[in-house]
Amino acid sequence: MRYISTRGGMPPKKFSKILLAGLAPDGGLAMPEEYPEISPAVLEEWRSLSYQDLAFEILSRFADDIPASDLRGIIDRTYTSELYRTDEITPLKTLEPGLHILGLSNGPTLAFKDIAMQLLGNLFEYALTKTGEDLNILGATSGDTGPSAEYAMRGKRGIRVFMLSPQGKMSHFQTAQMFSLQDPNIFNIAIRGVFDDCQDIVKAVSNDHAFKQKYHIGTVNSINWARISAQIVYYFKGYFAATRSNTEQVSFAVPSGNFGNICAGHVARMMGLPIRKLILATNENEVLDEFFQTGCYRPRATAETVHTSSPSMDISKASNFERFIFDLTGRDTAKVKELWRAVDKGGAFDLAGTPLWEKVKDFGFVSGTSNHAARIAMIRKIREQYGVLVDPHTADGLKVGLEHREEGVPLICLETALPVKFSESIVEAIGQEPARPSGYENLENLPQRYVVMNADADAVKAFIVEQTSGISG
Repeated sequence: MRYISTRGGMPPKKFSKILLAGLAPDGGLAMPEEYPEISPAVLEEWRSLSYQDLAFEILSRFADDIPASDLRGIIDRTYTSELYRTDEITPLKTLEPGLHILGLSNGPTLAFKDIAMQLLGNLFEYALTKTGEDLNILGATSGDTGPSAEYAMRGKRGIRVFMLSPQGKMSHFQTAQMFSLQDPNIFNIAIRGVFDDCQDIVKAVSNDHAFKQKYHIGTVNSINWARISAQIVYYFKGYFAATRSNTEQVSFAVPSGNFGNICAGHVARMMGLPIRKLILATNENEVLDEFFQTGCYRPRATAETVHTSSPSMDISKASNFERFIFDLTGRDTAKVKELWRAVDKGGAFDLAGTPLWEKVKDFGFVSGTSNHAARIAMIRKIREQYGVLVDPHTADGLKVGLEHREEGVPLICLETALPVKFSESIVEAIGQEPARPSGYENLENLPQRYVVMNADADAVKAFIVEQTSGISG
């Protein structure tokens, strides 16, 4: 398996070579030259596998330059019942026949991003041990990536994490999860702005190739292919849990901001998983819904990005969307480059009325949007009807998923986080605080450690230099 760039400017590389790199040198995203094809016979063999065995089968197809015994060891260290509080890792909760929630939030930061990030932390440590190098991870978070990355990387040899977050825009719980960490290799930077400002800084630093090389800059955002490949696993696991035979199709409802989670579903579908629909749910920041409804992809400026009660989706520039467009164009790198030339300049592109727009429906995507009133109502409804409490993002997914639900097709909504991370919305919906897992009782009262900066890539670079003096070269 070799990887190329969505923009065509990177010679094919093996998995280990793209693992630490983030953006490709041409500003594009790494993609496998081709997707592994999973035959019905192999799908049948996989149906009874444990999460760890299934992860090995899938990841070994994407990371075939890591010796099988090493990869197996990394996976077994990552997906433990101790860390995820269940042997199933991603248990399926059935609300009623044909309606399910895939539990993805049992990891250490109570959010779905742990599933991929814990693997990434162990992969990074493995790769750096082999080379003896250091890595400075620069990331951006709207609320869940940051804690997941920091908990996965804390104390890891040779790794520092510099995490940018929009000041005052995350929930108190999410903020405390990050800022309360006292590990010397973790650096939190609160940016005066919105998530997209943070993401723009990460891209600007990644595109400064001299700086990136000198200071060993890597990324944990979902532009990192290893995260996408790790997320593919739970689509297969969820499918097997919700069906009895591989002749059945299912639909997945996915709350989406940066298009990473649903991109993994797209890849699973391309590999041969019988997915009927990928139902994309946005909040008030409906850039992706607008595209799937109209063909126009128009990222919003900072001033147009709305701060909502599902803050992890307060994103108006979906980094991973380029991966889907790459496949939509038949992997035409010149076309992708042309479309993103406009996007990178703050513009838009419109595929309406073109042959490409006609092809979109072949990929199984449908979409819809939610808002504060709808998500509060959905939290209340799911609690009253099924005795299950969901967080605001999962509520957005359920709201849009139910709008697209089809008779006889199981609907699986991907859980985003545990409700405790968004207690204000839960109290508004049901009138009481959500339960806290043990170990999180006093989180918001712990001492916090962070710095505040303007949305300025040069200032962030200067901070990295200051904290890493003596390791460059």
